[in-house]
Amino acid sequence: MNPQALAHEAIARCQQLARYSEEAGRLTRTFLSPPMRAVHEALTGWMLELGMSVRTDALGNLIGHYPGPHPEAPLFLMGSHVDTVRDAGPYDGPLGVVLGLALLKGLEGRRLPFAVEVLAFSEEEGVRYGVPFLGSKAVAGLLEPELLSLRDAGGRTVEEAIRAFGLEPAQIPQAAYARNRVKGYLEFHIEQGPVLEALGYPLGIVEAIAGQSRLEVAFRGQAGHAGTTPMHLRRDALAGAAEWMTLVEREAREEPGLVATVGLISALPGAANVIPGEVQMSLDVRHQYDEVRSLAVANLITRAQQVAQRRGLELAYQTRYEQPAVPCHPGLCDLLAQSVEAQGYRVHRLVSGAGHDAMIMASLCPSSMLFLRSPKGLSHHPDESVWPEDVEAAVRVGLGFLEKLAESS
Repeated sequence: MNPQALAHEAIARCQQLARYSEEAGRLTRTFLSPPMRAVHEALTGWMLELGMSVRTDALGNLIGHYPGPHPEAPLFLMGSHVDTVRDAGPYDGPLGVVLGLALLKGLEGRRLPFAVEVLAFSEEEGVRYGVPFLGSKAVAGLLEPELLSLRDAGGRTVEEAIRAFGLEPAQIPQAAYARNRVKGYLEFHIEQGPVLEALGYPLGIVEAIAGQSRLEVAFRGQAGHAGTTPMHLRRDALAGAAEWMTLVEREAREEPGLVATVGLISALPGAANVIPGEVQMSLDVRHQYDEVRSLAVANLITRAQQVAQRRGLELAYQTRYEQPAVPCHPGLCDLLAQSVEAQGYRVHRLVSGAGHDAMIMASLCPSSMLFLRSPKGLSHHPDESVWPEDVEAAVRVGLGFLEKLAESS
């Protein structure tokens, strides 16, 4: 098949996988939920058509193996995740899996100096258990045993979910790849943002994945009657939180590349005629460089303390998640750049503000990512889309990348 046909097939396959959902009328597919079986069945059929052998590891990652010249040949990995957020679009994750298969189909049976494995990670989004990257953590040998005891909203543990899917948790250590065997990893992914569209570029080479800090922040004051408490005698936790949120926005705007978000907020007791006595919030801070991110978090907490002191409030905060920034492998990025240029596209390098399996895989092997333009910047949304010509561009660049990787082997 030519690249255009491969691209159209990849899009159709994403749309087919989007039909497998836990909820009627919208796409929601969480870690090892029942519709994941249908996803595995479809992917397995497509992998077998390419002469691949297929296996499922103990964390539910589906893996197709495209043989190399001999059984001990090094491995090159491609893939992404097949779980989704709630009310998702069809391309975040699955596109990276089906594009990996599209490249192998484009080889038309030719073998490379290395074997290729395409991975469909069982979990990346963190929706069911509140912790992301379970699938790639198992592959990289980083899955902490205590994660098996996490419970979902229905009270089922990760371990129980694995067993219910017909897998054996005791075999999770065997999911980890031998580091000396893996040559590298490439992940195709929609950008999930507006940068490439604003520039008019179909593709972007990810040079780094931003580090993340997630905190819980609480302002505590005194609840009181909204009609009888004079303004100058109030200890309004929500007013303090609102002042601080504007500072969060202002501070982030002043530091190039920094993003800071208050995404969740809960005011208690939550009545129209009661002054809020406590406000609980999330804080998400991201930057390409860990030292910038850490300084920003410290500065924002200092700002919160100043607001609390001035308003007679108490402040409490707790760090819930820290993920260091991860640079992509320079050599693989250069090969991608050469392939992009060879196909006549503009080379643009950018930083991913979102987390991806590639940042976990970087602990196992040289890792790289190629972004596809996201129309209107939409993702984590049912209207998430791709343009066929961009998918075709990714196929052409991906095939060129494999050729250059083979030449350098």
